[in-house]
Amino acid sequence: MECKSLRDSGAELRKFQVALFAASTDTPETNRKFAESLKLDYPILSDPECTAGKAYGVLIPILRIPKRWTFIIDKDGVLRHLERNVDVRGHGKQLAKKLEELGVPLREKESGPKDEKPDGEEMRKK
Repeated sequence: MECKSLRDSGAELRKFQVALFAASTDTPETNRKFAESLKLDYPILSDPECTAGKAYGVLIPILRIPKRWTFIIDKDGVLRHLERNVDVRGHGKQLAKKLEELGVPLREKESGPKDEKPDGEEMRKK
């Protein structure tokens, strides 16, 4: 549900200078199939060794899965916000609201293709 919410809010999120992605402890192949099944417009990064999950303190060791936390990290690598209370059904709108509150810059109007990948500030989704 969380991935669908982010997908459904994609246009709203792409207004900001952000890069959106998710991270999972599943294999690249499993993540690829999952992303395709939901028609996601952002990548799911694979962390099957749980390296990133441990480093970010989100790994639930017994289950080997990450907590549903969202990290907003600016282009200088500074953590701007950590959302621990993720509303899986409305997270896309929740995230867009937080980006606005943080004053994340908006993208300039693009004249090119709409499916270009975002750049600028990075947003890390766990």
